[in-house]
Amino acid sequence: MAETLTMLLAGGKGSRLHPLTIAEAKPAVPFGGIYRIIDFTLSNCVNSGMRKIFVLTQYRSHTLHRHLHYGWDFLSHYLDEFIEPIPPQQRRGENWYLGTADAIYQNMYLLDRYGKDDLLILSGDHIYKMDYDKMLAEHRDNNADLTISTIECPIEQASGFGVMVIDESNNVIGFEEKPENPTPMPGNSRMCLANMGVYVFKISVLKELLEADAKDDSSSHDFGKDIIPDMIKKMDVYAYNFRDKNKKVAKYWRDVGTIDSYFETNMDLISPDPQLNLYDPDWPIRTFQSQYPPPKFVFGDIRKGRVGIAIDSMVSQGCIVSGGRVQNCIISPGARINSYVDLTQSIVFHDADIGRHCKIRNTIIDKGVKIPPRTTVGYDLEEDKKRFTVTDSGIVVIPRTWNAE
Repeated sequence: MAETLTMLLAGGKGSRLHPLTIAEAKPAVPFGGIYRIIDFTLSNCVNSGMRKIFVLTQYRSHTLHRHLHYGWDFLSHYLDEFIEPIPPQQRRGENWYLGTADAIYQNMYLLDRYGKDDLLILSGDHIYKMDYDKMLAEHRDNNADLTISTIECPIEQASGFGVMVIDESNNVIGFEEKPENPTPMPGNSRMCLANMGVYVFKISVLKELLEADAKDDSSSHDFGKDIIPDMIKKMDVYAYNFRDKNKKVAKYWRDVGTIDSYFETNMDLISPDPQLNLYDPDWPIRTFQSQYPPPKFVFGDIRKGRVGIAIDSMVSQGCIVSGGRVQNCIISPGARINSYVDLTQSIVFHDADIGRHCKIRNTIIDKGVKIPPRTTVGYDLEEDKKRFTVTDSGIVVIPRTWNAE
């Protein structure tokens, strides 16, 4: 399995996560304080024994490339192991990547050089823990042309996903892209099978499909919209039942493609019993961490209300909570919370600085943002909408491009 080639798709614009994706690709957006979203998929790869990984990048990729270089360049090049970013090179035309299938098509030369029997294709913007080796073994046992990893999803939530229709032998007999009335899974009318964006293709079959798709001007050159529906009609396509490495009762897989889902998934991490287990030494989540000092909490003058304290929160290295109060928050490295600040239910990115007497709640503060003293955010949403992005659920986002003046 270690010889299996992996291609990780990390080039989307991430428009639904705007404005956090103004300056960087969605897979590079911070998550859980010290991580980037892509770290979860890459950790799954390394933990599964996948050691030949190309990361296909495109939009706003500089931060992502730096993160891969500093945090993930530890495999042995002498043993032909690598995690290597591949930007668009226009080897097959003058276009950037037109879709997920076209991204693989434009890099077919890598399949010719490094591919053997199968190709593992992954998305770089989901949060989950999975052993891909188990999926590959089942794919080969079935002699499948394509194996798709699926997860059970409540039928009322399925309209946001691709839904697989299977028979009792796990053969995929239909594919519904974001259906209004999804088909339930066999034996359970309340659940359906959502496509996780994890695929194993037989390389010989995939190359023929991509060549044909590239010649089809009516195609959107996307796996979910074009390649997979066509394969189901005439090839052996199997559904793989997702086996979770998270060691919790319920299976864990999250699409953090919107501000609300991103915020909710982060906030779960600071609950007493979070759904995502970050503390399992048997399945570590790796990342790059700069050489910061430990977090520091200073000033304990309770009588004057100047107390540096964090409650029910995650505070990363290099942070200084200087006489401010932090509750139900995730604070990324290098951030500073100054005296008399009241910060609740919020996410603070790297190197942000919150001035004295600020009162902030239900807010995401982007990298390097400096909040002037006595600023109030999250309490008057109509006023916040004049300055910031505010979601329908009331989450405020202060982007790095914001200028307080």
